Amino acid sequence: MSSEQIKQAIAQAIEENKDEIIRIGEQILRHPETGYREEKTSLLVRETFEALGLSYSYPHAVTGVKATLGNKANAPNVCIIGELDAVKCAAHPHAATDGSAHACGHHAQIAAMLGAAIALTKSGVMEQLGGNITFFAVPAEEFIELEYRTKLREMGKISYFGGKQQLIAEGAFDDIDMAMMLHAQPNAPEGKVYAAGTNLGFLAKNITLRGKAAHGSTPYEGTNALNAAALAILGIHANRETFLDEDKIRIHPIITKGGDVVNSVPDEVCIETYVRGATFAAIQKGNAAVERAVHGAADMIGAKVEIDDIPGYLPLHESEGLLKVFTDCTGEVIGKDNIIYGAPLTGSSDIGDLSMIMPTIQPSIGGFDGNLHASEFTVADPEKAYLLPAKLMALTAIALLENDAMLAKNVLNGFTPDMTKEEYMNYLKGE
Repeated sequence: MSSEQIKQAIAQAIEENKDEIIRIGEQILRHPETGYREEKTSLLVRETFEALGLSYSYPHAVTGVKATLGNKANAPNVCIIGELDAVKCAAHPHAATDGSAHACGHHAQIAAMLGAAIALTKSGVMEQLGGNITFFAVPAEEFIELEYRTKLREMGKISYFGGKQQLIAEGAFDDIDMAMMLHAQPNAPEGKVYAAGTNLGFLAKNITLRGKAAHGSTPYEGTNALNAAALAILGIHANRETFLDEDKIRIHPIITKGGDVVNSVPDEVCIETYVRGATFAAIQKGNAAVERAVHGAADMIGAKVEIDDIPGYLPLHESEGLLKVFTDCTGEVIGKDNIIYGAPLTGSSDIGDLSMIMPTIQPSIGGFDGNLHASEFTVADPEKAYLLPAKLMALTAIALLENDAMLAKNVLNGFTPDMTKEEYMNYLKGE
């Protein structure tokens, strides 16, 4: 096949299977599951791989599924990722009884990943390529339900709360050379692609303030931990004007326990917060401000402090070489004028952790209405939300692996990791 014939074969395969790809996305939308619980979604992925004749390995990080197309030795392996999990949004029209909902578009990611697998398998183009393509359904991107994940860790089922963190630790990415994934762009019903955006990194903190219980009518006999918590939150607010705009520090604490009964002085108050930032150094700066505020507040009241820091996600650092291949392919499909550069996704994702150790990109795509993680988030255009990303990722993988994988080798040769895997694991372990 010529390069043009390969592209036509991909487009034809997606067109012929578009109803199935959309059905997959809609089925996942109606059966949301949160991280490390994605049993139904994982089963659907496995059934799809089986129908395509793709052998797969399972489980990875509890529910993850991985299949590779091609078996060329010593050749680049390009990974197409889709995330399995939902977030909590009980008001969403497709929320489950436990409040889980695909208000972040992960159902579309899985549909697009499987759509790319369908196109690349059924088109018969792999014989023309100088490498391999891995399709990876990964769990637990949303950093939620920490109590449940703590129990999984205590049971020895996971070591880390983020799905890609766990997968990296397990070695599931050791045979992969580069990775890509497309995220939903909020409030963007048109079929544009958003490239070279940013994700913030974050550190998660569980803060416990301990005072002394007393009857509410004799508060002078106790130490009010809730007062210490209130002062701590006020102290955090007082630091906000010291943060640089470009550091994009975001600190958003909540009180998860404010006391036991109203007629007792609260002796234990719990706060959860993230410290987000555009760089690792910015996160450290924000974290230092939180630590000062909490310890200072406790000293003022005479309370004690316990702080448990949990490694969150690192900021996304996209590979310029891999992004150029993607945007070149995208421009051919939708036109260069429909690629928007620099639009930030100010949330955080464990795709940032992966970007520290291998060439990684996460552009975002239109076809969605509403804000992320909100009840109004919905698919506005199924063809743009499900089919277009499948086509773009399949074409990018082909471009990377054509001509004896010349572009993939160029991407690898031009990439300098921010961390080795060993350095990354030391970071996760706090060493």
